[in-house]
Amino acid sequence: MSAPLEDLVKEWLRLDPNESTRKDVEHLWNNNAVGELERRMRTRIEFGTAGLRGKMEAGWSRMNDLIVIQASQGLCAYVLEHVENAATRGVVVGHDHRHNSERWAQLTAAAFIANNVKVYLHNGLVHTPMVPFSVKALNAACGVMITASHNPKQDNGYKVYWENAVQIIGPHDIGIARSIMQHLEPRVHDASQVIESGLCIDCTEEMKKGYFHSLSNLRAKMLSFDGASVAFVNTSMHGVGDPFASRAFEIAGFSPYTPVKEQQHPDPEFPTVKFPNPEEKGALDLAIATANAKGASYVLAQDPDADRFSAAENCDGKWVTFTGDQLGTLFAYHVFETYKASSKPIGKLAMVASTVSSKMIEAMAQIEGFRFVDCLTGFKFIGNTALDLVQAGYEVPFGYEEAIGYMFGSEIRDKDGVAATMVFAQLAASLRARGTTVSAHLQELYRRYGYFETSNSYFICTDPLVIENIFRKIRSSGDMGSSQGRSYPSSIGGLQIRSVVDLTEGHGYDSTNAPTYQPQLPLSLGHMIQFRASSDSDDSRIVLTIRTSGTEPKIKYYLEGSGSNRQAVHSLLGGVVDDLAEDWMNAAENGLGRP
Repeated sequence: MSAPLEDLVKEWLRLDPNESTRKDVEHLWNNNAVGELERRMRTRIEFGTAGLRGKMEAGWSRMNDLIVIQASQGLCAYVLEHVENAATRGVVVGHDHRHNSERWAQLTAAAFIANNVKVYLHNGLVHTPMVPFSVKALNAACGVMITASHNPKQDNGYKVYWENAVQIIGPHDIGIARSIMQHLEPRVHDASQVIESGLCIDCTEEMKKGYFHSLSNLRAKMLSFDGASVAFVNTSMHGVGDPFASRAFEIAGFSPYTPVKEQQHPDPEFPTVKFPNPEEKGALDLAIATANAKGASYVLAQDPDADRFSAAENCDGKWVTFTGDQLGTLFAYHVFETYKASSKPIGKLAMVASTVSSKMIEAMAQIEGFRFVDCLTGFKFIGNTALDLVQAGYEVPFGYEEAIGYMFGSEIRDKDGVAATMVFAQLAASLRARGTTVSAHLQELYRRYGYFETSNSYFICTDPLVIENIFRKIRSSGDMGSSQGRSYPSSIGGLQIRSVVDLTEGHGYDSTNAPTYQPQLPLSLGHMIQFRASSDSDDSRIVLTIRTSGTEPKIKYYLEGSGSNRQAVHSLLGGVVDDLAEDWMNAAENGLGRP
């Protein structure tokens, strides 16, 4: 928006139906808070494949009633135009427990109802997987979940699922964004009449029953275990997951887990954690303290909207938290064993993971004979890749991304932290029945498929120009790809770079794909480059992916080393990170933050 600030403020005040946020903007304007108004008003929050996510405040760049109404009106118009029989098929709307979530779900429903579209509005709090499950079960035209997942308490979001019950991908994101800009005048101003509308249907209990039935299909009948043999502690991180996870435990035949009382019930303030994300350092401290007090062997965790999962094990008095990739490997092998026991042809089994996730499943697939496919980061790509494989005749019972997201079965082509909780508990109990543990089992898998170790983290950078300069330097600092007019680095951490895949729009390049050298994966709007390097003296090798975040001011890196010598792999990762920070990123000179 290049309009004068006064025009942006006046247009906001003209359109905003919420008295509180309208007064907020009036107060800022009357007090000449130009800087704050520029931050809130100058740039409109962008609708992308992740939908919307941002801070809850008044302004065009924030999450608020007006933005939700406009997004819903634009989405409704787009769906009516592009999905057959959309009005009668209806849409599914759900919400979590965050501030404003319930009202925004009802405003979303109101926008669709105003256009005579049927709405299946979930009654009460649901976890995110309930929305894609319901879209598929009801053959709905689309779904909307109001949640900001594991973001800080001041944030909220608007996640969209297409008629195939998978998060939207291009070109729908661009089409919906364009449609929103064509439907900015609010047709609804409140949600007071939504529940009474004949177009608003509550089938929440029916959908929950169907969801739990789908979980029962994940109970591994081939596994033998005593449901009371292992003690578990579970945290739902102040979110909505506890009633779903406890029911899943019951379905799997387990005795109840011990909940972390302080984090068991929904609380939008997330009082005991700085960031309600099981991956964050310290997030599992209360759960581990509870486990120590109760003598439990494992800690289980879902993020606040219960689509992600994490776990930790007490290994002789020391608690070890499994990485997202380690859990992905454990789940993949469990799914492979279950599939193999069914006597189905292994050649028809396929699994999917994001390209920044571990290559251990790739190694597993090569040895065991099933199909492995990687794709761009995010479950919008994992889910759609799974559906494409099904169309090609494969069965795809598992997919994952390293950011603790796991997809099981065929009913939900999205991550599901409750399903992952149930599967992990079964795995732990069955291993206990065999006299071993999850950690020991993981070491067995390393011996079978090779040792893999990840070192994933990020650099913090709030200046887009600095980020652009960093990636410009990386693309012009060496002679890798010189015969194709490229100049990527040729070494890192004492290793020789063997291949480069640049998945950035406008820079597409794959050094392994002669003669076109064009990437086989779709290109990304943000920067994303993957390097594979190896040693000249042993079998140590690494895969390094660096990319910008679509939702945070970060340059993320995903580093995995592998080889037969565990110590050599561990040592080389540190050298690679040092080179990445000092030589590639110029972290100190560019003022980059580190976690």
